[in-house]
Order: sequence, then structure tokens, then C-alpha cells
Amino acid sequence: MEKFHQKPNLYTDQVSLNVFNLEKAIQFYTEIIGFKVLEQTDQKANLTTDGETTLLALKQPKDVISKAGRTSGLYHFAILLPTRADLSVFLHHIIKTGYPLGAADHHVSEALYLTDPDGNGIEVYIDRPAIEWKWIDNKVHMVTDPLDGDGLLAESNAEWAGLPAKTIIGHIHLHVSDLKKAEEFYVNGLGFSIVSHYPQAIFISTGHYHHHIALNTWQGVGAPKAPQNMVGLNWYTIVFPDENIREQTMERLQKIGAAVSEEDGLFITKDPAGNHIHLVVK
Repeated sequence: MEKFHQKPNLYTDQVSLNVFNLEKAIQFYTEIIGFKVLEQTDQKANLTTDGETTLLALKQPKDVISKAGRTSGLYHFAILLPTRADLSVFLHHIIKTGYPLGAADHHVSEALYLTDPDGNGIEVYIDRPAIEWKWIDNKVHMVTDPLDGDGLLAESNAEWAGLPAKTIIGHIHLHVSDLKKAEEFYVNGLGFSIVSHYPQAIFISTGHYHHHIALNTWQGVGAPKAPQNMVGLNWYTIVFPDENIREQTMERLQKIGAAVSEEDGLFITKDPAGNHIHLVVK
């Protein structure tokens, strides 16, 4: 695993989801995906892989509603495994469970796709070595080709024991309502760079990663914001390398009209499509 998810890059390291039934969600994310429960209350649970750090936070709002129609919000969040052998073990496990999945080879990565009981998209993937990625005019070449499933399965036949401790959140992919407004917010405001285009989508990153965030209008241009109590994305983090860079970023956000609020020392903003973001320093 290379150094795209540490200083001086901006990246996401936590995702929070609203779920309809917390116990059912915990069962899925532990038994199918392989997280471990770090903390749990009646309405919330923090999930981990290393026993110390929360990667996925689950929340069951009191008045929770199921997904309703086309809205902005989560397309998928992506779990990045340390090695190809780890992805092989995960694929063996999913096949044994019989849980539905999709797969793709993106040239920069090999990916498996699942959907949780609430309809939230999940990608579980590994990166190919960055030296193998193809860049032309500062844009990375990505494709969606069939995955070599047999080759991946042959990589390892180790016993599955859940997600490896060094698993991280690799990226997040969001539905937005207006791609130009999203670009202004994420590029001009937050400071990401566009590294790839796709029909009705852009991929952005820092540090020459293939993408830390992807944004699309596949739910329709002008898609309404999701109700706060609907299952789906609650919030996600963007990690800054230091206080000064975060402060400069918040000033840029305010200049383009994006509100930044503080709640108990936590700085929060939201993109033009209503996706909530926690701005943290680590």
C-alpha cells in the first residue's frame, strides 16, 4: 500500500452511514464485509479493522426512512485492502457466503462491488502499483474491464479472518446534482485536482492518486438532496495535514459561498449537493 492516504495529501479516512436497522447492518458489516465492532449503543456503532480506529460509523436515526427515489448522496464508499492476496481471500469468502457481487478491472485497481441491506454501495479493492498507472496530460487512464476472477482466486487460499488490520478507506464516490458546482467546491474550495473524466462524472485527488473522491450526476442533473433521516450517507471526513492548511481551505470555502460551522471543536461543511463533510486534522 503506497503513500496516497497520508500527509501531505488530502484524503478520507472515515465514513458514516444512516441505516434502517442497526443490528441487521452490524451483522452484515461484520459477517459479510469483515469489520469488528469497536463501540456500540442502541442507535450507533463504530466499526474497525485494527481494534483502535473507526473506519465506518453506523447510525440508526429515530425516524429513519428507507431510500426514496433519486437523490444526491452516496454512490459507494471504497475499502482499500493492503495486498492482492487479501482481496483474493475476501473473494473466496464472498463466494462461500453466496452474497451477490460485481467486479471490475480499472487498470489502476482491481475491485469487487457489493450493496448493503439498505442499498448503500461498497467497493472492496486493491491498487495496482502506481508505477503501472498510465498518465497523459496529468489525467490517469482508468477503464472498466472484466476482472480476472480466476487469477485473483489463485492468488491465495488462506483462511478468511475478516478485514486485515491495515485496511483503510480508499475513496468515496458521490451522487451530486450539478457537476460544475461540485467542481467549484471540491477543486476551487477544497483544493483537489481533477485526474480523470467519465460520462457525467469527474475523479479528483491530491498527490497524484487515481482518485480520493469521485462525483457524478447519474441520479440526474438537479437531483434533490437526501432527507437527513434517510438511509445512506450521514457524513464523511476529509483529512488535512495541518491546522494552517485546513484554515486556508475553510477561508476559500467561505469565499465561494460554502458555509463552515464548528460543533464542539469539529469543523463541518457540506457540498452543494448536501453531502456533509467533517474537516479534520491528523
